[in-house]
Amino acid sequence: MKTEFSKQTQFAVPSELTPQLEKQITAIAERYREEPHQLMRILLDIQKVASNAIPREVAVVVSRVTGIPEAELYSFISFYAMISPKARGKYVIRMCESAPCHVTGAVAVMEAITKTLGLSPGETSADGRFTLEYCQCLGVCESSPAILVNDVVYKDLTPGRAATLMEDYMRGDVR
Repeated sequence: MKTEFSKQTQFAVPSELTPQLEKQITAIAERYREEPHQLMRILLDIQKVASNAIPREVAVVVSRVTGIPEAELYSFISFYAMISPKARGKYVIRMCESAPCHVTGAVAVMEAITKTLGLSPGETSADGRFTLEYCQCLGVCESSPAILVNDVVYKDLTPGRAATLMEDYMRGDVR
């Protein structure tokens, strides 16, 4: 029996879960079948192949393979900022909005990033390459302001350095 999520879950619905993508998701989930305590690792690995997100259809496959209830998956997905039910860009740019970053120039850095990318926080570029988000502390307060691009932290940013960094990503000079 397939459990349906309520509309309140806000799972994104991809246009289609292709057989190839379902096979990839199943293979990743099967690696952890006996280790449900590795849920964070499962979801992060799957998110890399599934539009940088865990939409409903993906969660259903993970639940079926691992035996982890869909409700438990959703509570995990909705709690942790690094996992999203909505498709995000190839590069997820997170700007710290904690006090140390704020007082050291985060507002100006974010303005430079939004101007360079043509995005506002919470948006994904039309080409699917970039998503811009705010987040809480990145843990590098001594080197603020800072951003996180996927798994890479960039510290001691200035508006100019942030704009140049975004231009590098746009050109594909950074991976």
